[in-house]
Amino acid sequence: MSVHFELNEKVVYPSHGVATINRIVKKVISGTVTILYELKFVNKEMTILVPVNSLVQNGVRALSSLDNIDGVFKLLAQPPQRKLHPQVTSNWKHRNKAYQGKLKENNLHATAEIYRDLKSIEQNKELSFCEKNLLLQAETLLAQEIAHVQKIGEEKAIEHLRSFFNPAVQQRFSQKII
Repeated sequence: MSVHFELNEKVVYPSHGVATINRIVKKVISGTVTILYELKFVNKEMTILVPVNSLVQNGVRALSSLDNIDGVFKLLAQPPQRKLHPQVTSNWKHRNKAYQGKLKENNLHATAEIYRDLKSIEQNKELSFCEKNLLLQAETLLAQEIAHVQKIGEEKAIEHLRSFFNPAVQQRFSQKII
C-alpha cells in the first residue's frame, strides 16, 4: 500500500506525535536511490528520516478527521470496558506491555482507550511512576492531534480531555449519549 504526503503536511508518527513533512530527501542507500521524508516534530527538538516506500510499515499516518476526533470524545465519555484478561488488568507489567503495543499501532482510538482506562484507574488509586508516564504520553499524543485537527491550542485540548473525568461533566455526557 502506497501513501503519499505533501511538503509541509502534518502527519502522525507512532509514540512521538504530530510532525511536519519538512523536506523530501534523495539518498543513495546500498547503491539504490531512496526517497525519504524528513519529519520535524512540532513539540520536540527531533527530526527523523522515513523512507517514502515504508511509511505504512513505520506507522506514519495522516492527521485524523474532525469526525474521528468526535468519535474519540464519545469514547472518552463511556465508562472503561475491561476487555483485557483479569491477569493483565491486575498486573501492571502485563497491562503496560499491552498499552505500549496499542500506542505503536498509532491509532487515535486505541490511544484514547489507554487514556480513558488510566484516568479511570487514577480515580480509584494512585498510579505508579510508569503508569503516570504512560498516562502523560497518551494525553500528550491525543492533545497534539486534537489541537492540530480542531485548530485550537494544545492546553485547550488537554483541558477538554481532562474534563471528561470531572464527575459533573461525566454525568452530563452520559445523559447526552443515552
